[in-house]
Amino acid sequence: MYGLEIKKEADKIFIKLSKKNPSQLSIIDKKIKQVRENPAHSYKFLKKPLQIFNRVHIDKHFVLIFKLDHTKKTLIIYYAKDSGENHTL
Repeated sequence: MYGLEIKKEADKIFIKLSKKNPSQLSIIDKKIKQVRENPAHSYKFLKKPLQIFNRVHIDKHFVLIFKLDHTKKTLIIYYAKDSGENHTL
């Protein structure tokens, strides 16, 4: 299983979600665990210029943006956002 690193921006979003919608945070937690257990799965990459980041949709409207560091065996969570909004890092 890969390690986990959560960037400050994503952590702020998770804190807000824990207060507003804990059930969605639980779904996100399950997806993060799934990615950590199966990092070889081909998750979609973002388009240029953010092509080094992967994305995965969670619960229809939510997008998790992350990067897999295979040398350090770490999943780095950069951002989580409603998919109706633009992806900006």
